[in-house]
Amino acid sequence: MAQFDISGKVAVITGGAGVLCSTMAEKLAEVGVKVAILDIAQDKAEDVAEKIKLNGGEAIGVGVDVLNKESLTKARDSVIKKFGRIDILINGAGGNKAAATTSPDLSFFDLPQEAMKWVFDLNLMGTILPTQVFGKVLSEQKSGTVINISSMAAFIPLTNTIAYSAAKAAITNFTQWMSVYFCLENSPSIRVNAIAPGFLLTQQNKYLLEDESGNATKRGQRIIDQTPMRRYGKPDELVGAVIFLCSDAASFITGVVLPIDGGFNAYSGV
Repeated sequence: MAQFDISGKVAVITGGAGVLCSTMAEKLAEVGVKVAILDIAQDKAEDVAEKIKLNGGEAIGVGVDVLNKESLTKARDSVIKKFGRIDILINGAGGNKAAATTSPDLSFFDLPQEAMKWVFDLNLMGTILPTQVFGKVLSEQKSGTVINISSMAAFIPLTNTIAYSAAKAAITNFTQWMSVYFCLENSPSIRVNAIAPGFLLTQQNKYLLEDESGNATKRGQRIIDQTPMRRYGKPDELVGAVIFLCSDAASFITGVVLPIDGGFNAYSGV
């Protein structure tokens, strides 16, 4: 259907070499989007871009520090030089760290300030700063789409991940704020939305959710019990929502956070 067609558009994806965002990059390229993969690990960003090009897509890999505006500006200039414009910004950079997470060996009262600040900065400022730098292009063009990455932890804080949960809740709030700002101050043709992934089983978190025999850990079983679909999601199951939110089919949608969670957020447990 024509209203879902986003071929020919240019997408910038921060954190683009990560598990989820590299999948988004590859799938977007398959539907004709020109993709700029931005990551602090430039070699990994270039590897994703090369894979896309080998499959017939258009892509570049660019090294960037999402917490450094000079680095972001250089990356923006590289994208404009290559593709001439920017239509889509996906703020995918983010993450957590053990030092900012409570555990039997680390109580809330002993969490290091530096570790919590690292998580806040990477997730929240790592979303705001790219939106300042790349969003300026959208404001000049008077059109474009921003997709932020929220989380189930933004709706109901998850145990242990205090800094991550708070940062993702802030991203949800920023998504709403930025959607209004663009419409009122720049153009109603610039939309800002977010997706909130549920629990996806990847190589990065597999050790937390499954034991060596492939059976669920205690935490993994609690997640499955709280998910009505009774399974984990897969990275490519995020892509349909991203394509929809970037397309003309979502032309009157801005400021929303779309859960992609197998019903996790809707289920009270009873």
